[in-house]
Amino acid sequence: MSKAACPMCEMDEILDHEDRYECATCGHEWPHDSEVDAPDAERVVKDAYGNVLADGDIVAMIKDLKLGGTSQVLKVGTKSKPIRLVDGDHEISCKMDGLAIALKACFVKKVVA
Repeated sequence: MSKAACPMCEMDEILDHEDRYECATCGHEWPHDSEVDAPDAERVVKDAYGNVLADGDIVAMIKDLKLGGTSQVLKVGTKSKPIRLVDGDHEISCKMDGLAIALKACFVKKVVA
């Protein structure tokens, strides 16, 4: 297998199963014959533990994350306001600690109310 990158999180830690690939980082799975992408397929965004995220969910940080360009750090357990899923490499748009930020889903967990 050539070292491909995950189409979801772009990491290169890929597990090769008989009929599909699986990203060891985010858990995204896709078929071996992924040369033909289905543009009409609905995108599924999963948190670090494999829970499916939707617009309006509340998420919490699973590790400290330094915000680029600032000296601020989002601490473990920091909860967001309701999230919005967006296209791009940072799948989540939300507010945390009064800041509007974009996050990758692999750094958060879904908070069950």
